[in-house]
Amino acid sequence: MDFTPAEMMTIAAARALSDGDVCFAGVGPPSEACNLARLTHAPNISLIYESGAIRSRPSVLPLSVGDGELSQTAISTIPVAEMFRYWLQGGKIPIGVLSAAQIDRFGNINTTAVGNYRHPKVRLPGGGGAPEIASSCSQVLLTVRQSRRSFVQRLDFRTTYGHGEGADSRQEAGFETAGPTALFTDLAIWRPNPETKEFEVVSLHSGTTRERMAETVGWKIKFADRVEETPPPSRAELEALRELHARTDAAHSAQRV
Repeated sequence: MDFTPAEMMTIAAARALSDGDVCFAGVGPPSEACNLARLTHAPNISLIYESGAIRSRPSVLPLSVGDGELSQTAISTIPVAEMFRYWLQGGKIPIGVLSAAQIDRFGNINTTAVGNYRHPKVRLPGGGGAPEIASSCSQVLLTVRQSRRSFVQRLDFRTTYGHGEGADSRQEAGFETAGPTALFTDLAIWRPNPETKEFEVVSLHSGTTRERMAETVGWKIKFADRVEETPPPSRAELEALRELHARTDAAHSAQRV
């Protein structure tokens, strides 16, 4: 079956999650990947959302963390303060899945503003729970579409700490968790170098060239010694993802009527 780069990104990220994982899911591409994993190979995954929904099993993708679909399909809904102080900062949620408007080569992300902070070109939604998720989850997975607008040499604003300036920056800043361990895009899979912590390309999606990669990134890309080709989506993965999108489009269209 034919597939789009966006579908490949979501499927690649979903594959990184295992049955039984407990994940703090951001809305948008992260939630899409987490729910695809739940609908395919990881039916027992526990999805946590910052509105306080625990183990949500939405039938459609939520519009926001406050979407009623999340609380209606959760086994419990708790106060936001309890979610962050007890569950997240208490180390009870091992995996965070986040996206970004801008990302740099060390996995630091910006979701605050494009341009000067006080007079921005674009005012973004802000950090939400991302800084706490990135600092308190044992590891963080990132999913971002590649473009020079998003993959920048220097962030306009550092909302969420990844690996700082690289090497031991994260530990020196006082973080005890691993931070970003993988980045999934519509063109490739990236992982941080064990020593420098700079993200390197470890797998290219089918049809992606190194020249195309260079066109979409604002720094000189580093490739791992061995770069693999990402296995293409299976029929089951594509059907599950497309059915999820169809249900979501139908539900949200009905709400607008």
